Amino acid sequence: MPATDVLPGKRLSLADVEREAATVLDPVHADFFAGAAGDESTARANLAAFERIRLRPRVLRDVSARSLATSLLGRPNSMPVLLSPTAFHRLAHPAGEPATARAAEAAGVTMVVSMAATTRLEEVAAHTTRPWLQLYLQPDQDFTRHLVRRAGRAGYGALVVTVDSPVFGRRERDHRNGFHDLPGGLRCENLVDDAGVLRDIVMDAGLTWDAVARLRETTDLPILLKGVLHPDDARLAVEHGVDGLFVSNHGGRQLDGAIATADALPGVAAVVPQGFPLIVDGGVRRGIDVVRALALGATAVGIGRPVLWGLAAAGQDGVREVLELLRTELDEAMALCGARSPGELGPDVLAPHLSAPTGGTA
Repeated sequence: MPATDVLPGKRLSLADVEREAATVLDPVHADFFAGAAGDESTARANLAAFERIRLRPRVLRDVSARSLATSLLGRPNSMPVLLSPTAFHRLAHPAGEPATARAAEAAGVTMVVSMAATTRLEEVAAHTTRPWLQLYLQPDQDFTRHLVRRAGRAGYGALVVTVDSPVFGRRERDHRNGFHDLPGGLRCENLVDDAGVLRDIVMDAGLTWDAVARLRETTDLPILLKGVLHPDDARLAVEHGVDGLFVSNHGGRQLDGAIATADALPGVAAVVPQGFPLIVDGGVRRGIDVVRALALGATAVGIGRPVLWGLAAAGQDGVREVLELLRTELDEAMALCGARSPGELGPDVLAPHLSAPTGGTA
């Protein structure tokens, strides 16, 4: 764990924050945060997919007055960025999830709290007014309902149900490092039941759309599904009354070889109603990536690993720095594209794909 919250030098990008985090993280924990499934090809593809997207900016549009503000599920967000759920923040820094929550609150953005947080969901909610809770629906439906009731009492604004994990993805870095349990003193606090027993997260390979219907009967909170990549699943989600989707491949940590999220986004956006909340995560590293995502049909983007890098590098201040770097880059990129607000970033700023010439040999 980091020995200090103050690091020398000036961090100009999320890549700088990543490099600094690597100097203070335990190498095993750094591998856990960075790693992905199999050959990690999907994690790399997430980055490459954003880089491939070229933009066609507009000019002479008077972008002197700009606003990044947007709304998510009817609540204001200072920019179209939120914190995707990530586990074990106290592996990155002793201040853990409460520090992340305070940074999110200061930045005016939504934090999605992981079911596998190392701090109780009630304590995290005490530090931010915009929390959502991520869930893996458990075979023990009573325990799922127990978590949902806790979230409602604690003021959570939505449930984010991860649906891309009927089984655990095979993450070879963790197997090589023998990293299977949290170090002493840390545990998944949300998994402690009323009897004080620490439960395991159980991936339920038997889940169907009926589980979404049962959850809807349990709560009035908005429900978003995380891990949707196929347009047919997006259609089914709308039919089942889901309130929003995360176009996500779990950061490449589940199915290696899955489509990159930026490549999946247009197909999903094409089949949901206009204005339907679509959040894309996986591979967002620059403000220009946010522009690209919005132009492809996203409502907002989620960031995961960069939050953990910021937390490791400088605690709460590091997470805030990550968010402010993205904010500055997004504002500049939006202006350079000729847009005054996120709502003005549509498909017209995307450069058309160049067709291969016909005839001859490649």
